[in-house]
Amino acid sequence: MIGPHRLVLEPREVPLGGVRGMTVLRALPHRNLPTIGAWCFLDRFGPADTRMRVEPHPHIGLQTVTWPLVGEIRHRDSLGSDADLRRGQLNLMTAGNGISHSEYSIGEDPIPLDALQFWVVLPESARHGAAGFERHVDLPGLTLTADAGADADATVVLGEFAGVASPATVHTPIVGAEIVVPAGSRVRLPLRAQWEHAVMLVEGDVVVAEHPMPRNELLYLGDSRHEVEVSSTDGALLFLLGGEPFEDEIVMWWNFAGRTHDEIAAARADWESESSAGAEPTRFGAVDGHEVRIPAPPLPDVRLMPRGRKL
Repeated sequence: MIGPHRLVLEPREVPLGGVRGMTVLRALPHRNLPTIGAWCFLDRFGPADTRMRVEPHPHIGLQTVTWPLVGEIRHRDSLGSDADLRRGQLNLMTAGNGISHSEYSIGEDPIPLDALQFWVVLPESARHGAAGFERHVDLPGLTLTADAGADADATVVLGEFAGVASPATVHTPIVGAEIVVPAGSRVRLPLRAQWEHAVMLVEGDVVVAEHPMPRNELLYLGDSRHEVEVSSTDGALLFLLGGEPFEDEIVMWWNFAGRTHDEIAAARADWESESSAGAEPTRFGAVDGHEVRIPAPPLPDVRLMPRGRKL
C-alpha cells in the first residue's frame, strides 16, 4: 500500500513541434510518479482555435485514450480504422506490439479544439499482443448524491467507478471518469481503498480534500481512501483517474512504452526502416491517405532506464 497522499502535479508546457506544430499541457508522467494505476501519460491540448494535423506515428505497449471536450477529431490507423470523434465519445486504441495512427481536426480551417489525451500502459500479458481499435458512443453514467446542493453526474470512460463499468476493453483494474459538480454542491466521490487515485480540474472551481485546485492541476491522492470530498462554488468539470498500482517499471520514450532500452531501440529501428522509400510496412503498418510519417527522434547517448516511483 502507498498510503494517502496529497501531491500536486503541476502541468508543464510541452511543444510538440515539427509537423504537429502544437503546444500541450502535460501533467503525467511526473518525475516522482511515472504512473497512477496504469495511467502513464496525460496531455491537454487546447482550448484553442487550431488546425490539428498529427501525421502517422507509431506506438507500442500502451493504449491511447482520446477524450474530446470541444471540436471533432478524425482518427485513422494502420488497422484501417477511420472514425470521427466528438464530445461524449471515446476512441480507445490498443497498440500491443505495434500500430500507427494519425489525428486530424475536421475541415481545412482552424476550429475550436480542446481534448484530453491519455496513455494506459499495458501489462506483460497484453503488451506483445495484437493491436486493436474501439469507438464507444454510448458510455454509462451515474448520479452521485450531494451532501449539499445539487447531485453530481459522472460518465464512466474507462474501467469501473462506483459499481458502473465502461464497455471499453481494459487489461488492468482501472478507473477513468468525468464528473460534473454543480454550482454550490459538495459531493463525496467513492473510491476503492486498494487503488490509487488522482483528480484533474478541467474547468470551473473545485476544492478536493480541502485543497483548492487551479485548472489543469492534477492532485494525487494515493491509496487507502474509501472516498474523497469535492466541493464547488460556481460548478466544476473534473476527471478522476486511478487504478491498482502498476508494479512493473517501464521505459517510456517518444511514443513507446517498454521495459528495456533494447526493446525501445528495436521499435525505433523498425519504424525508421518501414519509413524508408520503397519499404514494405510490417510491424507498424500504414495509414491510408497519408504520404508523410513523423520520423523518430534520435535516441539519447545514454541507455534509457526504467522510471521508478519515488513515493
